[in-house]
Amino acid sequence: MNDFKRILIIRLDRIGDVLLSTPVFRSLREAFPKSHIAVMVRPYTRDIVGGNPYINEVILYDKDKTDKDWVSTLRFITGIRKKRFDLAIVLHPSNRSNVIPFLAGIPVRVGYNKKLGFLLTKGIPHKKQLGLKHELDYTLDVVRYIGIKPASRELYMPVSSESEARVRRLFEESGIDEGSVVVTIHPVASCPSRIWPAERFAEVADTLAEKYAAEVVLISGPHEKGLGDGVARLTRRRCLNLSGKTSVADMASVLRRSRLLISSDSGPMHISCAVATPVVVIFGRSGRGLGPKRWGPTDFGSIVLHKDIGCEVCLAHNCVKGFSCLKAVSVDDVLGACGKILQNH
Repeated sequence: MNDFKRILIIRLDRIGDVLLSTPVFRSLREAFPKSHIAVMVRPYTRDIVGGNPYINEVILYDKDKTDKDWVSTLRFITGIRKKRFDLAIVLHPSNRSNVIPFLAGIPVRVGYNKKLGFLLTKGIPHKKQLGLKHELDYTLDVVRYIGIKPASRELYMPVSSESEARVRRLFEESGIDEGSVVVTIHPVASCPSRIWPAERFAEVADTLAEKYAAEVVLISGPHEKGLGDGVARLTRRRCLNLSGKTSVADMASVLRRSRLLISSDSGPMHISCAVATPVVVIFGRSGRGLGPKRWGPTDFGSIVLHKDIGCEVCLAHNCVKGFSCLKAVSVDDVLGACGKILQNH
């Protein structure tokens, strides 16, 4: 194994994907304790990597705005070239993720052999779509490929003092004290094939408030605010609706103060695992590479609710059965899972 001095890790997809990559940072730091390690991510995932003790630098690549066109990207690549990295670790294949380190002249480029994978110097056969293991393990396979034995599968989410203070203030203003049983609900996702019905989330929220005197908090990203607000409107009991009002760092602080997260198949469940808060997660999709075997929570105290309704082929967002797999998970299923966790914590 070479003694790489300057390492660039590239992961340009979403919150959960980046968080599931954090064990790679630790593995590389332990293998190369004196090296400069940089991580390249999109701006909206910066809270996940900023403050990580295993990396030296965060590089933001905004493929949706400032770096959207190829002229801007070439300018960005020039900046990467000047940093003189000698190893690029591409954790998720995309055309840009493979083009950038190639044009930046990084001599060793390791990743999955897909999406212009021929530009890599060490290409791993791509079988992620088969869903044979967890995404976390697929990311660790990249460092295994260059001879590093990963030390840990533990996720790392930095804690922001500013977010801690902000969430403390929001809770105090809503009458949620330190001893409250806080149950957070993330009822949204980026794809309808992962979104449980809003009225069921609302029924769960009301029942937990009545049965456990739970203080229910709703969270979502800004793009899903309307869905979160929809659940809030359907609840009969008081809840703190933070839909669209929290940063990723704020979400981590909310979840640190929660006894439980109830979530769709989405990034916040991985944040919750990283801050040691158990999750009840509702999965719909059953296609290989789409289900909980690859994308489920990594916390062993969490509970996955996933029903097999006999679909031979999962069409995901193109479902012609009205997302019957999601609807097969009942309110009682979710309440039963929540009860198991709340009684043990």
